[in-house]
Amino acid sequence: MDFLPTQQLPSAPRQGSSINPHSRHFHSFRHPLFIKHPSSITHIHFNPTKPHRYAVTSSTRVLIYAPKTGKVVKTISRFKDTARSGEFRKDGKLLVAGDDEGQIQVFDINSRAVLRTMKEHNQPVRVTHFSPHSPQIVSGSDDTTVKLWDLSTQTCLNTLSSHTDYVRSVKFHPSNPSLLLSGSYDSTIRLHDVRLPEDTSNVITMRHGGSPVEDIGIFDSGGIGISVGGPILRLWDLTMSNKCLRALSNHQKTITCLSFDGEKKRVLTGSLDTMVKIYDIEDWKVVHTMRYPAPILSLAVSPDDTHIAAGLTDGTLSVRRRDQKASEFKDDIEGQKSLSIVGGSYEYFADIESIFGKGHVKAKRNEMGLAKGNVDEFRVETRRKRKLREFDKFLKSFKYQAALDASLKKTVRPTSTFALIQELIYQDALRIALSGRDDVTLEPLLQFLVRHAIDPRFGEMAAEVAGVVIDLYTPILGQSPILDEMLSKLQGRIERELSFQRELMKLKGGLDMTLSQAAMSRLVDAA
Repeated sequence: MDFLPTQQLPSAPRQGSSINPHSRHFHSFRHPLFIKHPSSITHIHFNPTKPHRYAVTSSTRVLIYAPKTGKVVKTISRFKDTARSGEFRKDGKLLVAGDDEGQIQVFDINSRAVLRTMKEHNQPVRVTHFSPHSPQIVSGSDDTTVKLWDLSTQTCLNTLSSHTDYVRSVKFHPSNPSLLLSGSYDSTIRLHDVRLPEDTSNVITMRHGGSPVEDIGIFDSGGIGISVGGPILRLWDLTMSNKCLRALSNHQKTITCLSFDGEKKRVLTGSLDTMVKIYDIEDWKVVHTMRYPAPILSLAVSPDDTHIAAGLTDGTLSVRRRDQKASEFKDDIEGQKSLSIVGGSYEYFADIESIFGKGHVKAKRNEMGLAKGNVDEFRVETRRKRKLREFDKFLKSFKYQAALDASLKKTVRPTSTFALIQELIYQDALRIALSGRDDVTLEPLLQFLVRHAIDPRFGEMAAEVAGVVIDLYTPILGQSPILDEMLSKLQGRIERELSFQRELMKLKGGLDMTLSQAAMSRLVDAA
């Protein structure tokens, strides 16, 4: 007789999902990747061009990662001091970065060769950006200045000296190539017009309360700016006024970075409180929160909205990934039709990229439109063997203790764990699975019972398991602090539940009396 896998117990019926669409979207980032670096990660930037590799700036290096594999594909380490703000150009072919020596370097991505070197800052360069409009670069430094550079001649075109403290963020205006927005530790955000003389180029000054400005952003429309500093995010009207449109305080500690999502419909903020908050730009409410294991220094979202990368103070790079939906895939060539490949034909087995060209073939064969079979075709249907879960494999081999331990892992649902316990009871193997344990191997089981002992779906089985545990290990009570503590927690949980049930019974009695009196009143009135 074939082995029958454990059938998962039915879950409690859903009462209707209250998860908003934004939260559901960010819940789909289910593949976290953690990569340890020797130093804090100060900046992350995604390549605007596919496949959207991302540059991670840490210590004296800029590392470029492949998004699909999470592996380093290139390392740029031509820095004598700590590197800062590694950023791609919009065509993805060049990368610019500053360093703590006050130097700015431009690299060719393919060869990693240094194409340009510029040095006029006399303190660390904290931020660098390519212009989206022209062959220019902007830089911000701890020497309180913002400099605009001509990439072709390596010369400084403008020096903006209106800030009085460290400059931490600079952005080109998305629609006007002559405007720059900068944020500084002097608690100001300043809009500059580089066409004006340097002493009058500061056209708007906005004050971010009394907190240093850590990062800024501009919407694609160019009319609204964002600044973060302290625990506050502020929105600014950039249309020739310094009006603060909104101030939001949802973090407990300093916000260090911000980023737009791929669709520019949401804003993400990272903070020293280890949280990333996601705001819907329609009403600026927090629609989702992500927790990280350490304070966050840098944050970026891929242009295709499939990766969220965060750099932490302890040197950890955290990358969360989601799988794209079928509706999100786009052909490389616009208007191109999918190929229809007949099974058994030459094209089916051949290197179809060499026949039709890479642009005519989708990345995955199962996304191609396979033609329906001809009447003369014969297809062999294969029946896939169902893969057993780890605890089912142990159960099949009569390794009852190992099966129970495997079912207690955090990745296994409680319904599956209790289904296994039910099977052990049917096979009269529960005592075997629970016997011969020490306090270390008993602790996960008792923690599980404490969590689910009062669940009405599992209460009867949990009571039976607890009874067997007490029966087996009564002789060692008082000898193991772990066992004593867990049994005390279980007892306290049950006592609180019983007290709650007694209160409910009193409430039920009161309601029954009230309803009875109401029914009697209706009968009297009817008479």
